[in-house]
This record gives sequence, structure tokens and C-alpha cells, in this order.
Amino acid sequence: MTTRRDGPPGRQTRRPGPSGDRFRPRPSGPEGDRVVLYGWHPVAQALANEGRRLHRLLATENAMARLTEEIGQLRIDPELVRPSAINALLGPDAVHQGLYLEADPLPGPDLDDLPDDALLLALDQITDPHNVGAIVRTAAAFGVAGIITTARHSPTATGVLAKSASGGLEHVPLVIVRNLSEALIELGERGFTRIGLDSDADTDLDTIGPKRPAVIVLGAEGKGLRQRTRDNCDVLARIPFRGEIRSINVSNAAAITLYALSVGR
Repeated sequence: MTTRRDGPPGRQTRRPGPSGDRFRPRPSGPEGDRVVLYGWHPVAQALANEGRRLHRLLATENAMARLTEEIGQLRIDPELVRPSAINALLGPDAVHQGLYLEADPLPGPDLDDLPDDALLLALDQITDPHNVGAIVRTAAAFGVAGIITTARHSPTATGVLAKSASGGLEHVPLVIVRNLSEALIELGERGFTRIGLDSDADTDLDTIGPKRPAVIVLGAEGKGLRQRTRDNCDVLARIPFRGEIRSINVSNAAAITLYALSVGR
């Protein structure tokens, strides 16, 4: 029995069976074309996003029942499997909640396509997919219009990153640029206030106030912002910690900064 990979939903689904060749990831075209999403929020949000082209959905019976109850008719026919089949694809430590989806990457806008009054994030060589995913999730909560990152020194929007983003990838586009400093220069010419987060800065974040348009620039933990990135920021700001610990995870710093620059709007 075959199942449709995309298009209108049908009635046929695969029944559970042992893992084997048919439960290996199936690339589409050039190697790496497809992204893998797993877990309830990433998969459910992707299924609801008409702009996401879907290829293959594996679901356990319990997960399928929840999808049917909360989403209704699906855009793709699922293959019903046992949890072990998804474990075989992702490994036993992945919290997949009975859902595994192969899909096309979402198209990213160009820098010129971003609104002139936007609030943006820019990531300066943040490579940990857990951190980037958590930043995407927070950005979606605060209505960030886009996250600027580079093709090199950044994780791809699949697997762990997508799981950590908890569906946020469907709502906040990733803007891939060749050179971050050049992108910041271009945004500055368009009137964006470029705010670099730096624990050693002289300016407290809470003195800046709400800004639009603005781009918040975040550096990797430990290394912080690179010098050229710092040189292309209008202001460097620090979170004014009061306790004994003066540094936090970059995704938490992103959440605090987004809140601080949104209060009063």
C-alpha cells in the first residue's frame, strides 16, 4: 500500500508494523533537502501552516487520535506506527510524543522584504540548536518579524532546533545573510536602531526604552559579539543584574531584552 506524500487528505493510512527499511529517512532530491520535525508543537504547527510543504508523517495511534481531535482533517496521509519506529529514526532520547514529520524547509525572506517598522533579532554565530530554538520560540511570543543569521556558523532549522522552537519556526522567518555586519549596515541605513547585548556595556538595557524599528544583536555564550559586529551597533547594552550571578543563557537574555524593549508599546 502506498500513501500520498502531499495534497488533499485521503482515507488510507499505514498500520503499525516493525521498523525496517520503510522507516528510514527519505531524502527528497539533493541530500538534505528535507527537514525533520518531531514532537507535538513543531508537527502540529507545521501541519497547520499552508506554506509548509509536507512529505511524510509518522504517527502513533495515540498521537493520531490527538491530531484528529485538535486539528481535524490533515493535509497529508499519516503512516501509523509504533513508537519504536520513530525511536529508530531519532534515537531513544528524542521526545517525539509519537509524531515525526518530513517537510520542505520554509522559504526565508530577503533583508529587503522585512517591514520598515519591524523588531528583529540578529544572531552572531550562535551555534547551539537548543539555544537558537529557544530564541525562535521567544521571538514568536513577542511578535518578532524575523531572525537574521548567517549560512555559516549557525544550525539548520531541523531536528533539535525545531523541537526547541516548539512551533515557532512556522511564525518567525529566518533571514539568512552572507555577512552579518553588512546586514547590520544595511539595516542602519534604513533607520533601524541596532542594539547589541553585551554584559560589559556601560548602558543599562532598561534606559533604552521601546524602540521601532530595531534589531537586537545577540552573541554566542562565552565569546559574545565579535568586534566588527559590535562596531556596527548603535548602542551596546547590558542587563542590569542585581544578584551574585551576572550571566545567563542567551535565550533567556533574548526574552528579557525583548520584554524590556516592548514595555509601553
